[in-house]
Amino acid sequence: MAKIVIIGGHGKVALLLAPLLAERGDEVTSIIRTAEQAVDVAAAGASPLLLDIETASAPELAAVLRGADAVVFSAGAGGGDPTRTYAVDRDAAIRSMQAAQDAGVRRYVMVSYLGAGPDHGVPEGDSFFPYAEAKAAADTALRASELDWTILMPGRLTLDEPTGAVDLGATRAADNPGTSRANVAAMAAAVLADPTTIGKDLPFTDGDVPVAKALAAAS
Repeated sequence: MAKIVIIGGHGKVALLLAPLLAERGDEVTSIIRTAEQAVDVAAAGASPLLLDIETASAPELAAVLRGADAVVFSAGAGGGDPTRTYAVDRDAAIRSMQAAQDAGVRRYVMVSYLGAGPDHGVPEGDSFFPYAEAKAAADTALRASELDWTILMPGRLTLDEPTGAVDLGATRAADNPGTSRANVAAMAAAVLADPTTIGKDLPFTDGDVPVAKALAAAS
């Protein structure tokens, strides 16, 4: 049994990930922003923990991470407000990395997106630009950290039913198939239990190869 903290615990991926972890015997704590989200989180099999990561300091985050075996960062501002996007997707993410290190939690899984990076190619005038910049900064900081990191880079997210199969050779393209959020959750659960994924970027979309077999081939 592992103790896992999900940051952004009321997000769609997080609510699909929590039951996968709980069902295999892991102890899951999901950090949420509002008390109203607690019911959904508890129904998913996680213990809700109220903390606004947008304003929480690194020491405050470290206090709630201490004793955990792993952290999954699945939070996001949801777009729309560039200031909040940078505050959550970049600044809070980077603070959480420092907090994990300070709390002695080495394993850290980041949910990013396919094509993320300093060379993301999104024009500055595009509404997606702040998110692309924020994720590029956060992912770069994670790679430079001393954490045992894995970065999940799914393609366009959908609410399709999970197939349990992915394409780990995916590259960003207009005609890419989508990536079901349930498959992202399955990938997150799988990499948490697979130390061969430490130090790896894992770009993927829905595909034809079962998650476990795809990860084994990538090791």
